Amino acid sequence: MVSRSCASLLDLASGNLLDIPQAPKYLPRVMTVPGIISDLDGYNSNDGDSEVASSICRERKIIVANMLPVHARKDIETGKWCFSLDEDSLYLQLKDGFSPETEFIYVGGLKVDIEASEQEEVSQKLLEDFNCVPTFIPQDLQKKFYLGFCKQQLWPLFHYMLPMCPDHGDRFDRSLWQAYVSANKMFADKVMEVINPDEDYVWIHDYHLMVLPTFLRKRFNRVKLGFFLHSPFPSSEIYRTLAVRDEILRGLLNCDLIGFQTFDYARHFLSCCSRMLGLDYESKRGHIGLDYFGRTVYIKILPVGIHMGRLESVMNLSTTAAKVKEVQERFEGKKVIIGIDDMDIFKGISLKLLAVEQLLQQNPNLRGKVVMVQIINPARGLGKDVEEAKRETYETANRINEVYGSPEYEPVILIDRYVPRYEKTAYYAVSECCIVNAVRDGMNLVPYKYIVCRQGTRFMDEAMGIKLDSPRTSMIVVSEFVGCSPSLSGAIRVNPWDIDAVADALNLAITMRESEKQLRHEKHYRYISTHDVAYWARSFMQDLERACQDHYRKRCWGIGLGLGFRVVSLSPSFRKLSNDHITSAYKRTNRRAIFLDYDGTVISQTSIVKRPSPEVISILRMLSSDPKNTVFIISGRGRSSLSEWLDPCEMVGIAAEHGYFIRWNKASEWEIGTPAADLDWINIVEPIMKLYTEATDGSNIEIKESALVWHHQDADPDFGSCQAKEMLDHLENVLANEPAVVNRGQHIVEVKPQGVSKGLVAGNILLNMVDHGRPPDFVLCIGDDRSDEDMFESILNTVSASSLPAAPEIFACTVGQKPSKAKYYLDDSADVVKLLQGLANASCPKPKYIMPSQGPLFAFEDFLPVNGERSFGVDLDSNPMCLRIWWHNSTFGAILQRFAWIHGGGFWGDVQD
Repeated sequence: MVSRSCASLLDLASGNLLDIPQAPKYLPRVMTVPGIISDLDGYNSNDGDSEVASSICRERKIIVANMLPVHARKDIETGKWCFSLDEDSLYLQLKDGFSPETEFIYVGGLKVDIEASEQEEVSQKLLEDFNCVPTFIPQDLQKKFYLGFCKQQLWPLFHYMLPMCPDHGDRFDRSLWQAYVSANKMFADKVMEVINPDEDYVWIHDYHLMVLPTFLRKRFNRVKLGFFLHSPFPSSEIYRTLAVRDEILRGLLNCDLIGFQTFDYARHFLSCCSRMLGLDYESKRGHIGLDYFGRTVYIKILPVGIHMGRLESVMNLSTTAAKVKEVQERFEGKKVIIGIDDMDIFKGISLKLLAVEQLLQQNPNLRGKVVMVQIINPARGLGKDVEEAKRETYETANRINEVYGSPEYEPVILIDRYVPRYEKTAYYAVSECCIVNAVRDGMNLVPYKYIVCRQGTRFMDEAMGIKLDSPRTSMIVVSEFVGCSPSLSGAIRVNPWDIDAVADALNLAITMRESEKQLRHEKHYRYISTHDVAYWARSFMQDLERACQDHYRKRCWGIGLGLGFRVVSLSPSFRKLSNDHITSAYKRTNRRAIFLDYDGTVISQTSIVKRPSPEVISILRMLSSDPKNTVFIISGRGRSSLSEWLDPCEMVGIAAEHGYFIRWNKASEWEIGTPAADLDWINIVEPIMKLYTEATDGSNIEIKESALVWHHQDADPDFGSCQAKEMLDHLENVLANEPAVVNRGQHIVEVKPQGVSKGLVAGNILLNMVDHGRPPDFVLCIGDDRSDEDMFESILNTVSASSLPAAPEIFACTVGQKPSKAKYYLDDSADVVKLLQGLANASCPKPKYIMPSQGPLFAFEDFLPVNGERSFGVDLDSNPMCLRIWWHNSTFGAILQRFAWIHGGGFWGDVQD
């Protein structure tokens, strides 16, 4: 059943759920040559990809963010809107990482409401003057989208705040989620108006637009998409509480590259993908990649930097110099500690002040000498949480000033107003220490700006009265829960909840020797100056280009509805096995070899009941009853289980335990597929596996006659995988001189004798057919896991190396869309059963009955074996109207059989040998 969160999202994706006006289609798409506008890809077409080759020479990047990097104000006299670029915007500053020839187009919202009658004029002006494409979201929708879902649900959750009760956090509201999806769709519409999907790169920013990639990927299957999350990504235990967790996760996975500030955030995301979607990741040559329906989604870890030139230009302003002198005079003889934070519950402002209070209490000698200047930026959100944080901050500051202050000395100074950049720069420059004490934060750039301001410029040094060649110092106390913490190795890292530890850190920072302060400062400045915003943008885009380089080397198509949409991307030579195609080949061939894996192939991997269904038994009987067929089940399971489950299928061969045991049919004896192996190593392996089983809840040992398998599919995914890797290393060391091999598969670690594999047994069966004068002209092999890849490879090698009169038609098929040595794939075990049913029907077509009035055509004796052959029996086939007579033929060394159709007390109709 489709969940409620997905059921109506096809309507959302079509823009029909909410009454939202369609985006205008007046914006030009692509300039192909000067003066000519090319209207690429009709807006309403749904072919998935553009077929038009662009002749654009200029490289274009489309930057999509919640807000455009522009300031807007309305001229009172003329009534016209006036716009200017926001030079402090990260999205504008990232252009420095690229050549001047690179064209940037910005898609985003405005911080002001524009009347509907003015929107077209504003759009044209912004596009012509600033290359900006505004997204106009109706006011009521904007409120639900931004203040509702983004700020009340996503933002608190991503900062580890759970709505445990209505008084602390808002519960999930589906109407807010629908507004979020609708707003993302409107952003997508704007991108579609200007994108050239064959050439342009789209870079989406932050948690406001996490389902936008799904809409773009649905419209243009090969669109080049990058996403960067500027906020923390929570651990899987926190993220999994989100009601629409899968939709958002799949939205991000529709990108080609996903960027995070720290490894912790990336690790949490990968853990969510593993636990919720069953996706595994691997690292190749330093790059982390997730395989998602044939596409590789790359993960990048890269903290954002600052714009050095912009900050240095502010330091060279005359207003900054004047403010520096003013601040120096005001705090002459005192050590200034600076903190600059937004007013919200996660910035830890009150915890910071409590640490200052503890510092003054424990160190009386610092009273009158230390001043904490806390600049409070305007709150970005609303609500009682913000009001409570503000009230607590003021109460704590007032208490500290009353206890430890005097008419001439205020230990804590709160600046709760808009503070221009030059004034913040002045406070940075004169402060001995900077503290960022957030309990949870993304990439806080305050410490970076502080370091650069302490480095100074020639103009700043003159204003402060510092010699040009004098050593520079700075000290940072930073919370370990802030995104910039890992990159500031010279900072004093603290747990913001530990008030005593923060107080001790502040004391250490202001009393440390000048030489050590200088070394820490130099280390920080070296990193910040080389990892600026230009480096960040350039590095991200280089990885995005690399992630997209295979887009046109694969076939791709979209599957899924609504926000469950994703693109399947496969090699041109790897395609789905068509029932009609294989049935046609099956009918025109006479000697067929059919190799089938068991678990995950004829039986669903997720099925609790592992015994084959009556349908599967019937199909296998029909296939194996055809004398043209040699049918084998090749499995890692033990022979006792397989022989019991496949007991009704007398003619089906079984290769158990990866081919260690082989039985050609029910009547034959079990053979050992390889020379008798030394299995003494089992006594070494079993105790080791038992130790890991006891230590890993949800794991178990499967004991076979020739092998031992440790299963961890029911264990914690991360812990089970970690234990499996540890066990693999352990067993490889102790079995270095033993005739055994250790393999790690999907949720298993298996130890088996050397020289035993599915590939070896499949090759031997084919060679046996050739040796007995029955070389196959049709080979079908279906499997789903790594061990089956050996079969695919072995069949190709055996066939190419054998002296066959003609090359057989080979159908190597894997179950699931994934990289494989097979040429074909089927989606799941249900598709496998359906395909086999089609082949079985081709083997046993419906008989052409003769009317009873014609009388019996054959006597029973006509169906008996010829002289010299030993009969095994007569029974009814799965079809109650079909009689089967079977016997052993000494000439061919095989079981032969005949069929007769029963009707009206006699036997007549088609006879099959």
